[in-house]
Amino acid sequence: MTFAELGLSQKCLAALEREGFEAPTPIQAQAIPPALQGKDVVGSAATGTGKTLAFVLPILERLEGKHGTRALILAPTRELALQIHEQVERFRHGHHLRAAVVIGGVGMTPQTQAFAKGSEIIVATPGRLNDHLDSGTARLDQVEILVLDEADRMLDMGFLPQLRRILKRVPRERQSLLFSATMADEVAAFARENLRNPVRVEVARSGTTAERATQQVFLVGQEEKTALLLALLEEDALSTLVFTRTKRRADRVAKDLARGGHKVAVIHADRSQGQRRAALQGFKDGQYRVLVATDIAARGIDVAEIGHVVNFDLPHVPEDYVHRIGRTARMEASGRASSFASPEEHDLLSGIEKFTRKSVARAAVPREHEAFKSEVKRRAQLPRSPQQGRHRPRPQQQGQRPQQHGQRQEHGREGPARHLGSWKPRRRR
Repeated sequence: MTFAELGLSQKCLAALEREGFEAPTPIQAQAIPPALQGKDVVGSAATGTGKTLAFVLPILERLEGKHGTRALILAPTRELALQIHEQVERFRHGHHLRAAVVIGGVGMTPQTQAFAKGSEIIVATPGRLNDHLDSGTARLDQVEILVLDEADRMLDMGFLPQLRRILKRVPRERQSLLFSATMADEVAAFARENLRNPVRVEVARSGTTAERATQQVFLVGQEEKTALLLALLEEDALSTLVFTRTKRRADRVAKDLARGGHKVAVIHADRSQGQRRAALQGFKDGQYRVLVATDIAARGIDVAEIGHVVNFDLPHVPEDYVHRIGRTARMEASGRASSFASPEEHDLLSGIEKFTRKSVARAAVPREHEAFKSEVKRRAQLPRSPQQGRHRPRPQQQGQRPQQHGQRQEHGREGPARHLGSWKPRRRR
């Protein structure tokens, strides 16, 4: 099938040819025609299959010649919002439409000005958009097309109250497009509540991982994970995206990799928007070979050739595994996905395999690799942390009654806990 068969205008076809797009992906081929007709659409496809253009192109076609804020695209993270805005900018020229991105971490003044000027397309994160609604700087009463991209992630992140507030501000008579790589029960319920007789497009079953991503899992102890990562990085020169569970862990892993001589950047919620943008751009340009990230980046990194994705920590939510490894093997490329599973993460691994309906191949841990042995030796020589053993419970003395709930020991005697806030000043006599 060709783009011309989808009903797109010559203007769009010329832009696609100029940008090097030859044929539509399956999600684009199935979602674009009903979207052009103004129908609601629920689209499910694996990450990296071209979902963004499946809604960007119909928006540009349907809104040409209109003025005022007519399209609202919601995304869970700043990175994904910026990525979508970048695609809109690539194709909007010639359609006489303006686009603005509304995200946190940057000043609100340019965003307020974009709303005041009536930018036709707004790409936003729910939190920052609600800030504008609270301050009265955003008007959504002319919105004709509402897009919820990565809806499952928005619900996972607790954005449901914000989404409901936003939905109350947009007209009920609108076109709604919902796209996601996974279609959990909560997402299906949300779609039933807020979309009208949607056309359902499911290119791959919910929970399907990227086909061209070779997956493997290493069963290792927590203390061996850094050594394993260093050994894997020595095996090739592929650009590598490493996912950790926490911000502090991301910083620590990045520091260890830098010590090992690797060019590394880190991205997580505590980094400023400028730092996150610089890290991501440096990774795209090849300035950094390794990018260490928390799941905040799983839905917003659009780099053409990420050769290797590493789950340093397994995600608590199986759907996040799908999105993480979807960062490699994008479009028609191939890639590798490696996961590290410590004994306490084996239940998480089982949950992932149940969700994806596929067993992940077990790989041998390269404990004889020089980089692995060197890191294990270095860690063994580290001084013991003074924090260790500090919070152990004191042994119970013979004949001593166990401490009851709601009591504490203070200055060597037992008694009821003091209630904070009960102190009152003495009245003057």
